[in-house]
Amino acid sequence: MDMILSEKIAEERKKNGWSQEELAEKLSVSRQAVSKWESASSVPDLQKLLRMAKIFEVSTDYLLKDEMGKEEVEKISDYRTEDTVYRNVSMEEANHFLEWKRKNAVILAGAVALCIMSPSLLIFLTGLSSATGGNLSENTAVGIGVSVVLVMVSLAVAIFISYGIRGKAYEYLKKELIETAYGVKGLVKEKKQNYEGTYTRGIILGVVFCILAVIPLLIGIAMEQPEYMITSDVSILLLLVAVGVFLIVRVSTINGSYDMLLQEGEYSQKEKAVKKKFEIYSTAYWCIATAIYLGWSFLSVRWDYTWILWPVAGVLFGAVSVVARGIWGTQDSTRI
Repeated sequence: MDMILSEKIAEERKKNGWSQEELAEKLSVSRQAVSKWESASSVPDLQKLLRMAKIFEVSTDYLLKDEMGKEEVEKISDYRTEDTVYRNVSMEEANHFLEWKRKNAVILAGAVALCIMSPSLLIFLTGLSSATGGNLSENTAVGIGVSVVLVMVSLAVAIFISYGIRGKAYEYLKKELIETAYGVKGLVKEKKQNYEGTYTRGIILGVVFCILAVIPLLIGIAMEQPEYMITSDVSILLLLVAVGVFLIVRVSTINGSYDMLLQEGEYSQKEKAVKKKFEIYSTAYWCIATAIYLGWSFLSVRWDYTWILWPVAGVLFGAVSVVARGIWGTQDSTRI
């Protein structure tokens, strides 16, 4: 099993029968420094690593390379070109990023859920107004419902903007090629492995909630419930979908933070290169779509149906992006 630097330091210290204080004394550092090294909160500098290798009677390669055992001294092949620029990510930066993602995952997922369930009250009150006659007028129902929609969507947008601004410092992890410091890759792999169960459960529960959300509506239609009851079922559907999406977004955000540091999945080096190329074309695509929409709407003065352009543009964009990514991905793989 692969071991990371922090685990190797702790293992070698214990093999020699030393306490953290005793090892700290041999290295002329504080006990807190050794504790941080063993908890992967920080990494020792080069001089301390050389000193440790000497007193532990091991090679520096063994200490530094996560994939390497004591009897394995293999060079890992590197396909990078000499002119490729990589941004270094330290252990401290990696830990700060992972902690920031973990804390904000719930907030981000909550904002998405707010957008989904924002029309629930409007739909419910509209159905209720038709059932109660004069007790609740349609105008009152719409006024209250729309007000709640605007408040919830505004709150969600504020969260998205705040999240985007605070996340600017880590934007390079999505777009740039990175090179992590010694120990970071092993630490992140371990965290991802430990989170795998939570991630799987979150995705399964989220999908189940989204699927089961339609059951109240189907039952209402089958039982031929009155219209106001059907609208209540629709409100329940949105609430259940919001819960499901909340679970999916929360675990996906945290799991995605591990992929960013490991450069796996959609954050692999190949995917980053393809995204960089596609970014220019996607911007041009939506600018053209907006121009067509505005031109069509102003000339026809039929704003009530020109909105259909957006779902059509979205579907076409998805198809075009899949084809483009496939072509550019193939081109990049032939170059490597």
